[in-house]
Amino acid sequence: MQSWSTRVASLVVAAIVAGSGVAAGQDVHLLPVRKNIWMLVGAGANIAVSAGPDGVLLVDAGTTAMTDKVLAAVRQLGSQLSVNGAPPKPIQFVINTSVDADHTGGNERIAKAGKTYTGGNVAGDLRGLGEADPEEGAQIYAYQSVLSRMSALGKDKKPVAAQGAWPAVTYDTDVLNFSHFVNGEAIQIIHQPAAHTDTDSMVYFRGSDVLVTGDIFTTTAYPAIDVERGGSLQGLIDGLNRILDIAIPEFRLEGGTMIIPGHGRLCDAADVAYYRDMVTVIRDRVKDQIAKGKTLAEVQEAGLTKDYDGRYGSPTAFIEAAYRSLKK
Repeated sequence: MQSWSTRVASLVVAAIVAGSGVAAGQDVHLLPVRKNIWMLVGAGANIAVSAGPDGVLLVDAGTTAMTDKVLAAVRQLGSQLSVNGAPPKPIQFVINTSVDADHTGGNERIAKAGKTYTGGNVAGDLRGLGEADPEEGAQIYAYQSVLSRMSALGKDKKPVAAQGAWPAVTYDTDVLNFSHFVNGEAIQIIHQPAAHTDTDSMVYFRGSDVLVTGDIFTTTAYPAIDVERGGSLQGLIDGLNRILDIAIPEFRLEGGTMIIPGHGRLCDAADVAYYRDMVTVIRDRVKDQIAKGKTLAEVQEAGLTKDYDGRYGSPTAFIEAAYRSLKK
């Protein structure tokens, strides 16, 4: 008899290959990663999906515009996993890796579409799966600063984000351990201070050995460092090093821990090491220019990234953020 994960992976792969299942007619696509974990791409930021007997947990929610397609993909996956025609399991949890709109835009509608099995409270200690409360949607988890930024008043004296998109469960420690297994594995939410922003979290699925990094690590562009919202170049490098501390390669940095970046393809430790080295090299070049008294305009014109631009595109925003961060 096939294991749950083997059965699920074969079903999803068959659906994608046939063009008639999860990915059919959609701009989002599901990639089986390992065991109960999938990577949903095309919704803005990458979304990690844990789906199994306990329901669905999402890491990030994509953009507002892609919410319908995200929900359709998750429902289709749930239908593939259902046994003997049973209704698909609901979305129970959403974890945000940052406050950015491409990670949180779908929060409100996805939470409303989900269902939390009660037994815990909004302080973050969910102690078990009791009876479902049909009035309560999926619970959103995030670092405390995500809630602070979403609930802050804008120029119109209204909160920046609708209250339904706010995280219901926040944490302010280095690591938050889920209080129970979800779909057969332990989950850790790891805060990385002052990296891409001051709201960054990574999510580690310990049983599947899959790490979701948010925008601390991407493969498609230079790092996006939001200095105005607490980001820093050194904090981002510290985050990349932390990823490498967690990840265990199978052989010569290849294979082993699977890493889902904020944007881009599925990776392993070797990809992160290359990216970390690139960022570190550019940091040292910018520091050298600052030590020589160069202005931002002069640093921008110095071509410090030309050996990487072919892969990562325009460096303008990254160099500015790096310069401002290091000057601080």
